[in-house]
Amino acid sequence: MADKNNPQQGQFQLGIRPEVAQGLYSNLALISHSHSDFVIDFAQALPGMPKPDVCSRIILAPEHAKRLLAALQDNIYKYEQEFGRIEINNQAPRTIAPFGTNKGQA
Repeated sequence: MADKNNPQQGQFQLGIRPEVAQGLYSNLALISHSHSDFVIDFAQALPGMPKPDVCSRIILAPEHAKRLLAALQDNIYKYEQEFGRIEINNQAPRTIAPFGTNKGQA
């Protein structure tokens, strides 16, 4: 049973090494999947570079990939409520409905 007098019960703290805390810049993500994993490669595509370099690879179980999608959608919603709509130049607007939609046609 949760202790109402201790609001941090049930939470955990993450440690982060200084070199990880700096973060890495990425302006490109490539996503692939197999039956058991989703792989997200974050890359840097910069002017004058012959090809983008992958700077980080994250491998997720399908359940965690779906949780990540939900968390990103929630955070983007909150961001846009506070700072305004995120505009993507040169891209037609679309709705993301990746799960549970059987309306596709061949």
